[in-house]
Amino acid sequence: MARQTRAHRRARRAGRGPGREATLPGGPPPRRPTARAADRPEPSREPRALPGGGLRRFIVESWGELKKVEWPTQSQLIQGVVVVLIACLIVGIFLYTADIVFKRFVQNVLLG
Repeated sequence: MARQTRAHRRARRAGRGPGREATLPGGPPPRRPTARAADRPEPSREPRALPGGGLRRFIVESWGELKKVEWPTQSQLIQGVVVVLIACLIVGIFLYTADIVFKRFVQNVLLG
C-alpha cells in the first residue's frame, strides 16, 4: 500500500464533514470508543465430548492428513537411502580414524 501524500490527507480531512471530530494537523487521530466487557458477545462453547472419542477423531484426522502427503517415488526413496548410507559410512570412517589417532596419542604421549 502506497503512502498517502499530504494532499491526500488534507482532502480526506476536508471531506469528513462537520459531524466528525477535527484534529490538529500533525496531531494524534481522534480516539475511538473501546468495547466494554458487557458489549462483547459471549463465546460459543461446544459441549465436551465423552472420554475416548478423541482417539477416534485423532486417527480420522491423521488418516486424512496422510492422504494429502506427496509420497516419494521408488527411485527417490532409493536415492535417499543411498545418500544416508554413504553419509553414515563417511562419518563412521572419520570416527574410527579419530579413535585410533587419539588412542595412540593418549597411550604414547599422555600416559608415557
